[in-house]
Amino acid sequence: MIPKTKIQKEVARLSATLRPISDAQLEWAYKHCFEHIAYRTKNGTMTCSDCGHVWHSNSALADTLCGCRCPICGAELKVEETRKRTLNQIRYFSVITTFKGFQVIRVSQVRYVSRKGEPMQFYCTEVVQRWIAQDGRVTDMALLRGFTFCYCDVWALDSDMEVRPPNSLYDDVVAWSDVYPRKSFIPQLKRNGFKGDFHGVSPVRLFKALLSDPRMETLMKAGEIDELKYFLDNNRSADNLWASYLIAKRHHYQINNIGMWCDYLNMLKDLGKDIRNPQNICPNDFIEAHDRANRLIDAKREKARAERERQYEIERREREQQRLLKEKEDAEKFIALKSKFFGLVITDNELTIKVLESVNEYYEEGKTQNICVFGAGYYRKEDSLILSARIGGEIIETIEVDLRTLKVVQCHGKYNKDTEYHDRIINLVNNNAKLIRKRMTA
Repeated sequence: MIPKTKIQKEVARLSATLRPISDAQLEWAYKHCFEHIAYRTKNGTMTCSDCGHVWHSNSALADTLCGCRCPICGAELKVEETRKRTLNQIRYFSVITTFKGFQVIRVSQVRYVSRKGEPMQFYCTEVVQRWIAQDGRVTDMALLRGFTFCYCDVWALDSDMEVRPPNSLYDDVVAWSDVYPRKSFIPQLKRNGFKGDFHGVSPVRLFKALLSDPRMETLMKAGEIDELKYFLDNNRSADNLWASYLIAKRHHYQINNIGMWCDYLNMLKDLGKDIRNPQNICPNDFIEAHDRANRLIDAKREKARAERERQYEIERREREQQRLLKEKEDAEKFIALKSKFFGLVITDNELTIKVLESVNEYYEEGKTQNICVFGAGYYRKEDSLILSARIGGEIIETIEVDLRTLKVVQCHGKYNKDTEYHDRIINLVNNNAKLIRKRMTA
């Protein structure tokens, strides 16, 4: 990535002038980042994973419990009774230093490759540099990485150290790495209360907070480490509750559990209480006040639930009333449109074709035949007359007659399929259209 901003160009220029990782730093990484193994076989043969020296030992139990020392290279070794012949380890270590006014965290990948009976091979490659300016801005220099989200160790080790976009992996690599004990810090960090202890917080995250957030500086100088760590992890609480926290401290209120105290203030806020009133935020019995606020929140939630249910019931009743009113209107309109055809029957002694005489009969016809005569609202159609062809009370087919032409436009049985009586039914209705016309002109 080509440096674009002024600070990126400055960091890229300064990075090129950094000295390589020193021999002392490499020696420390070699001793402290890896497990150094003595391979032990069942007959007592020992092999040093560092120099490859082979010797014999009879004190199997003591070696296994306490480890041993290689008689040639002097390395302290952890004894493993195994037939394994190779050992490959990858670790990271950080060097925390300063350079030209920047706080710099240099992260190197170290690899330990050991083959039984041969001297080990040790490799070190610097993979990430995190440059933190005096105002807390972070600029990352790093090697290229492969296109994968599954592994952190996929670095293009032959690529150039260049300015890279922000990547959460860089935070993880710094957090995982061992830290070289000799460290140096810019004066601004010391001025803002940092005394060399990270308190379990990632160095980059802590440095950035101390240099850019006066609230974290205040907490660090006051020695309120639990509060600092909590507000670092909960930025929204820091933004919303910081004024309340300062008020509590001005009243010398002892906060024993910052997480519970912030939860208590959030509950007070939900209850509409003033969270800048010392009487609210500094209770004498915190546990009792916290539990009371929690009970009030539960009661508020229950009240809101009951109100929602009451409103839902009101809306349900309104919908039911509207439905009943609509059904009544449909029934009245249906009677006005179709009552003149009620009682009309066409028959050939076997088939009986009758007019459907209510909205409910439309519903039952549609349900029995699995057709849409009710769902599609045929009872509302002014120029349509629906008849039902039956034999001995069993529905055979349902017929629609167009009242403008007195012709059958639809005639289907169950599932809209035609039956063996299909043509016979259509002919019977068409041949008796005069009965329908007589009702229309009565």
